[in-house]
Amino acid sequence: MRGEVDSMTLQQLRYLIAVAEKGSMTEAAKSLFISQPSLSSAIKEVERNVGFRIFNRSRAGITLTAKGMEFLGYARQVVQQMDILESKYGDASTPKQRFCVSTQHYTFTANAFVELVKEYGREQYDFVLNETQTHRIIEDVRNRFSDLGILYLSHANTRVLTAEFARNDVEFHALFDVRPHVFLRKGHPLTQSEHVSLKDLRPYPKLGFVQGRYESANYAEDPFNGIDADRTIHVSDRAAIENLMIGLDGYTIATGILPNRLHGNDIVSLPLDEDERMRIGYITNKGQMLSELSEAYIDKLRRYGDDAE
Repeated sequence: MRGEVDSMTLQQLRYLIAVAEKGSMTEAAKSLFISQPSLSSAIKEVERNVGFRIFNRSRAGITLTAKGMEFLGYARQVVQQMDILESKYGDASTPKQRFCVSTQHYTFTANAFVELVKEYGREQYDFVLNETQTHRIIEDVRNRFSDLGILYLSHANTRVLTAEFARNDVEFHALFDVRPHVFLRKGHPLTQSEHVSLKDLRPYPKLGFVQGRYESANYAEDPFNGIDADRTIHVSDRAAIENLMIGLDGYTIATGILPNRLHGNDIVSLPLDEDERMRIGYITNKGQMLSELSEAYIDKLRRYGDDAE
């Protein structure tokens, strides 16, 4: 078996990734500029070599099997490492770099990502910043779709999320601890204070991010998601939550790290007068070797933590 797997080519791995991303053999073949029969034959050859089906095929399209999902994660990792190697020592015709981060909704992760692209992006690259739900972050890293997943642990969620990490064969690496802060619009009535308490926030709408079927305090993006609030609003992206802060005097609880933002300075943060800490960190597959891009991105994140407190 090992000899057969070793015989797979980098091109075949790129074929697998294209099919998985397109969800269609026809569309993948178009993007790769090869015939559909040739692509289908190449995929079947890989499946024969590894001894299991990588894709489920139906009239609705192509989806990954459970083993295929795991295999694809390793394939992405191999292709990414080769791209980095060729970018350093190859010629100008090397393929695109690929780097993907799945993260909770933090401004500083986006800013660090911008810095990374400016420093490491070549003429051709395929970088992904996926701000998403907590359970999806874990799944993205488990399936090796994402190189890194950025999230936090607190007293409220550590037990549940640590068990979830173990079930998915991922591990958490701490970056820095911060005191929870309240994000408010500039000019909000509470900005007259140096810090606020949960009691002070009671008259205002509490804003949070949707977690889908995992809607619970353990998967929420702030450690006080379970407090008794009279009015709550959940949204799916940072832009919407900022609009609600400004339009409704709403608030959200987060890290307090508010670097020079990409769009304006309408939001401010105040320390929350409660006994809790947020441990920001990243998750990887167990034993995963970090790529150069991963290490560079982590270093940029740490700098934001150093400036926080």
